[in-house]
Amino acid sequence: MSHLFEAIILGLVQGLTEFLPVSSSAHLRILGAFLPGTEDPGAAFTAITQIGTEAAVVLFFWRDIVRIVSRWALSIIGRAPRNDPDARMGWLIILGSIPIVVLGILFQNQIETVFRSLWLVAGMLILFGVLLGIADAIGARRRRLDQLTVGHGVIYGLAQALALIPGVSRSGGTITAGLLMGYERAAAARYAFLLAIPAVFGSGFYQLYKVVKEPEVNPPFTLLETGLATVIAFVVALVVIKYFMAFISKRSFLPFVIYRVALGAFVMVMLATGVITA
Repeated sequence: MSHLFEAIILGLVQGLTEFLPVSSSAHLRILGAFLPGTEDPGAAFTAITQIGTEAAVVLFFWRDIVRIVSRWALSIIGRAPRNDPDARMGWLIILGSIPIVVLGILFQNQIETVFRSLWLVAGMLILFGVLLGIADAIGARRRRLDQLTVGHGVIYGLAQALALIPGVSRSGGTITAGLLMGYERAAAARYAFLLAIPAVFGSGFYQLYKVVKEPEVNPPFTLLETGLATVIAFVVALVVIKYFMAFISKRSFLPFVIYRVALGAFVMVMLATGVITA
């Protein structure tokens, strides 16, 4: 286990950043460039560790998830009305998950290669940081989740699909879309987390299958090191999600906007001066 320390650090960072609109995948990619012997943790390591943080979402929103799934299932067999709010939410989550599945399959090679360029990552951190700031400033913040429409569900899904590029941020992209459509901060974040469950688990377990079948596809970390990082990410994420939801209920996203732009600018300087390579 030559990279155990690095795996622990990356697991901590994954847990700390997954729910914040700052892009956990960008942080793993950037940090990997500074850690000895890792360079790029890889798309597989990132996807698998996200299983841990998404498990934290399931635990945190357990009651909501059970209610949504049960009402959705009952609506299929005619035991609950199709316009039941929770059944409807189930259908909207399925609908919103389609874009990232389709685009993830179509651009799988680019996701694992060119999309991981640090120049692109830094640019996306800055661009989507600015967009988040604009959305937070001009968004009406009046809509609740029970007002979610099919059209808005598709837009949420397309915004989530942009997170296939490290630096965009799954939560940041969907929250930005939600704010621009007039949803409350907490409502936008809540739906972003629920919407991510099918996509993250699907991607994570697919990458886990690939690593088990072909261990060489996940350098530089062993399966054991990746598993340890995933467990650490789960524990840290449980704490972070609670405080993040409380934070955004009362405050703006401005601190995250400033952080994203500063981090993106820092990475560009490091690249331009040759301290790290893209």
